[in-house]
Amino acid sequence: MNKVETSFLHKNQFGEDFLWGVSTAAFQIEGAPDSDGKGRSIWDVFTSQKGKIKSGHHALTACDFYNSYQSDIDLIRDLNIPNFRFSISWPRIMPTGVLPVNEAGIVYYNKIIDSLLSAGIEPWITLYHWDLPHELEIKGGWTNRESVNWFSAYVEVCVQNFGDRVKNWMVINEPSVFTGAGYFLGIHAPGKKGITNYLKAMHHVTLATTAGAKIIRNHIPDAHIGTTFSCTHIEPATQSSKDVEAAKRVDTLLNRTFIEPILGLGYPQADLPVLKKLNAYIVEDDLNNLSFDFDFIGLQCYTREVVKSSLLIPYIGAELISAEKRNVISTDMGWEVYPPALYQVLKKFNAYKGIKKIIITENGAAFPDTLKNGKVYDIKRTHYIQDHLEQILKAKKDGLNVDGYFVWTLTDNFEWAEGYNARFGLIHVDFDTQQRTIKHSGLWFKDFLS
Repeated sequence: MNKVETSFLHKNQFGEDFLWGVSTAAFQIEGAPDSDGKGRSIWDVFTSQKGKIKSGHHALTACDFYNSYQSDIDLIRDLNIPNFRFSISWPRIMPTGVLPVNEAGIVYYNKIIDSLLSAGIEPWITLYHWDLPHELEIKGGWTNRESVNWFSAYVEVCVQNFGDRVKNWMVINEPSVFTGAGYFLGIHAPGKKGITNYLKAMHHVTLATTAGAKIIRNHIPDAHIGTTFSCTHIEPATQSSKDVEAAKRVDTLLNRTFIEPILGLGYPQADLPVLKKLNAYIVEDDLNNLSFDFDFIGLQCYTREVVKSSLLIPYIGAELISAEKRNVISTDMGWEVYPPALYQVLKKFNAYKGIKKIIITENGAAFPDTLKNGKVYDIKRTHYIQDHLEQILKAKKDGLNVDGYFVWTLTDNFEWAEGYNARFGLIHVDFDTQQRTIKHSGLWFKDFLS
């Protein structure tokens, strides 16, 4: 292929030890929902319900990564990407969420790990990327305190089977998103609503995060252990005291609620009073079991939100003003394109003393892509990545801690409630034929990493 034009960026500017990679998630790419003994996940059930997913899409095939993993790993190698983040499907390993183990699932992920290592690509495992076994959801899922023990047993199985070759681990992906969307708003699996469900899930997920990390450390003392958080730069719509306070509450909810207890700071109840309701679910030694000394924290930032005060919105008294209403450039997800948000998020999280290392474990954009004459000229996505890398470089020059960047995502995939309508990939997928086509953004990234 011809060289793709590059910006003034060069990977050497980021330092020799800077980590470059691409991120994926099992449910979004694998398909094969009932192959080789796999059990149902909450997303298998949720996507089968009418009206839950845009355009009536489902993930029965997704990107068929279950069958095409080898050719996709070959593409990762061809793109010069040295690190690959993927998740383990809990119900593929443990169909009912608890023992016994499905050996076919173990064999499958061992094949992926071995294939990556053979290709010179470092595997980065995410243990939980939202696909809770449905059999556990019947018992209450993350609202059940037993979920901490369920998850711990699952982590034990994973580290015992994969820990001899995998050194990089992420425990749980974006807890604020799957608890908020899945247990409060009901727009993601499992479709539960209400503040009680949300608060129970929040606390149990936080306990499970640290419990899982301790298990990894116990089995693999030299493991590189992290966990990932969705984070968004928050700004008030005006400098009025009401809007400023509203923005503070939203910032607390979206950016502080999960990271602070893990750092030993407790839940930020003073700045978001509804979190005081958590005290009803905190028992015995919980507060001592919320924190863990992670080797790194993964941050996932895509945009900023502008907030105004609103007495009509319960619990937070705030409303997000959409990118459309603000008449700003946005992606297919309706998210504003605002690269400085990444710098601001890095600055915010650098203020915490307990974070050793920060890696941007997701960043990317969904834009409408057109396959024409065998090519996809996605210049908007290319510019999006370049502009966000500029912000990382600015952060590094200002002395901020940031040690890696993983693009979301490798291939167009099943984007949760958006179905196949939102394309984030560096590689275009024809979902009828499963044909892969490297986009302009992928070719640019390849040259950048060469």
